[in-house]
Amino acid sequence: MPVPPSTASDALSDRLAGAASAFLVTLAPGERAKVQLAFDSDERFNWFYIPKDREGLPLKQMSAVQQKAALHLIETGLSQKGYSKAEAIRALDLILAEIEKNPVRRDPEKYYLTLFGDPSPTGTWGMRWEGHHVSLHWTLVNGVAIATTPQFFGSNPAEVRDGPKSGTRVLHAEEDLARALVTALSTEQKAVALLSPTAPDDILTTNTRKAAIQENTGLAYKDMTQAQRGMLLALIEEYASTQPKPQAAERVAKLRTAGLDLVKFAWMGGMEKGALHYYRVQGPTFLIEYDCVQNGGNHVHAVWRGFDGDFGVDLLEQHYKKSAHHHGQK
Repeated sequence: MPVPPSTASDALSDRLAGAASAFLVTLAPGERAKVQLAFDSDERFNWFYIPKDREGLPLKQMSAVQQKAALHLIETGLSQKGYSKAEAIRALDLILAEIEKNPVRRDPEKYYLTLFGDPSPTGTWGMRWEGHHVSLHWTLVNGVAIATTPQFFGSNPAEVRDGPKSGTRVLHAEEDLARALVTALSTEQKAVALLSPTAPDDILTTNTRKAAIQENTGLAYKDMTQAQRGMLLALIEEYASTQPKPQAAERVAKLRTAGLDLVKFAWMGGMEKGALHYYRVQGPTFLIEYDCVQNGGNHVHAVWRGFDGDFGVDLLEQHYKKSAHHHGQK
């Protein structure tokens, strides 16, 4: 039987709080001050996916014991697939360092862990794992609800073309599943799904704190064949499956409740492999964006946003309303 959402969240809340606490005890006071910020800090909403300095403690400034504890915390918050993707993306910086002859800018240890509030199985707190092409966020509310967006993964190169890692494609499924769907469309369906022969320069929402609803254009789920619907769901589930199974199932259940028929798939750019391209999957509650346009079409960005759920905003609003009611406040 499937695990009830509350039970699933409780179990993950316990594991995350335990792993976060185990990490914190490895830190000296100065290190702890760097990594642990107030839950209501404005920094919690600040995210990006380029190589830059960030608030928090980078792997580079951690001891081997601290690194092990930090990575165990991230592994706890993801599925095995999600953690493998995150680590494979981090390893790509070694390849970029060689290509660009710039190991300072391209450094796989320049990934930062930041905690917001005090980790507790029953408390409200958050964490962020971020560096070049990885931006992952967890918000835990009262230990019974967990938000896991924004969820960003990128890959540069999208396909390693030289050296011992030649042929590696970290985000291959995100590309291949979408291309299989768009090429499976009929001429009439393509006329609806293809919005432009030119792809935009980046994902349209970039690193905005609140995801903007895009134009309600594209091919709707209800206008697809049964086989095409299966392909679209497989694509959505690929993005969701980076999270532990119960949280991934909750994501998909939420968009089903909001209405699968209202989910639309849109494509911009060329459809053949190697062409610059972009796609999005948008429903009432969520947005998936993907682009492969930089570095001659060998550089991927892929993100899942929640219109009301990023950073747990919807969960926190519900929590505060219940708290105010419980205390007789207006």
